Formats: sequence, C-alpha cells, structure tokens
Amino acid sequence: MATREHSHRGRLFPWPAFHRHRDSASTSDMSAHVDRPTAGRHALASLRILTGFVFLWAFLDKTFGLGYATASGKGWIDGGSPTKGYLSRVAAGPMESTFHSWAGAGWADWLFMLGLLGVGVAVMAGVALRLAALAGTAMLALMWIADWPPARHQSDGSPTMSTNPFADYHLIYAVALIAVAAAGAGATWGLGRLWERLPFVRDHAWLR
Repeated sequence: MATREHSHRGRLFPWPAFHRHRDSASTSDMSAHVDRPTAGRHALASLRILTGFVFLWAFLDKTFGLGYATASGKGWIDGGSPTKGYLSRVAAGPMESTFHSWAGAGWADWLFMLGLLGVGVAVMAGVALRLAALAGTAMLALMWIADWPPARHQSDGSPTMSTNPFADYHLIYAVALIAVAAAGAGATWGLGRLWERLPFVRDHAWLR
C-alpha cells in the first residue's frame, strides 16, 4: 500500500509540474517568435523615418537658413545658392573641376533641392521607396565623390582629414535607403499600404 501510494504521488505531482514548465517554455518561444518580426519592422521603420528626416531637414535648412548648416539670411529663399558653397570648396577627387563648374548653377540648385525634398518626403511617408532609394543613392554617390574619402591630401597639399578611405556617412545613408526599400518598410508607421493600393502603383511595381 505504501509503495502504491508513493508511486501514485510521484505521478500526481512531478509530471504536471513538468507539463506546466513545458507549456510555459512553449508560450515564451511563441511570444519570441511573434515579437521578433514585429521588432524588426519597427526597427526598419525607425531607420526609414530617421534617414528620410536627414534629407528633409537638409532641404528645410538650406531653403530657410535655419542657422545650422546654413546661416540665417543665407537660405535659398533669401537668394543664397544651396550648391555654391559646398561644390566650390571641393578640393580633391576626379571631379573637382566639374563640381566647381556646377557650383551655383541654377539647374544644379533646383535638382539638388528637389532631390532632397522628394527623397525626404517619400522616405518619411513610406511611399515610392524604390524611386527614392535610386534618387537618394545617386545624390549620395555624387556627394561621396565630392568629399572623395580615399584622398589623404587636397589638391593644395593640405591634409583632407579623411578617417576612412571608403566607408563614410554617405555610404551608410545609401545602404539604409536601399535596405528600407528592399524590405518594403513603408507599411509600418507609414503610408506604404495605401500607396500600393493606388491603381497606377499597382500596375507599375517600380513605383512602390
């Protein structure tokens, strides 16, 4: 009798405890499985919004002279040129003379500013991410060439103070644009789903 009672007690307590532990572990695993994609979407949405804001803020500062990169009273609406100061100071790289000839040109100012505005608004809103990534990457590639990180010295012999011969912030921003476009990150905290339902976007995948 004592043996049977002991065996019955063994079945009654340890096994249900084991099942409870297993069920708890399964619930935890399921929760982690659900949370990881959600966290990933939120991370990409955050990256998208911050990257878009880099472009949009540059447009606003250069347009209105908000006192950061562009001094007050020197904005585009005040008659200042968004490209003249930057491109005229290019002092290294294979396109140095070309950039000097572009500096302050009306077409260069308009293309640059429309690019900043278009990419910034599209990326922050989560629409037309493929086009925005293409345009933004082209702009960033030109800025990378203008800065020319591989150079150790400027054309006058002074040091460029370059800290890396290849990877700089222009490259990082370009990869961020490509990543959010490839991942279709416009649906989270953005208008991506609404944009994709528009008839002309639905019929032309390259507009997504």
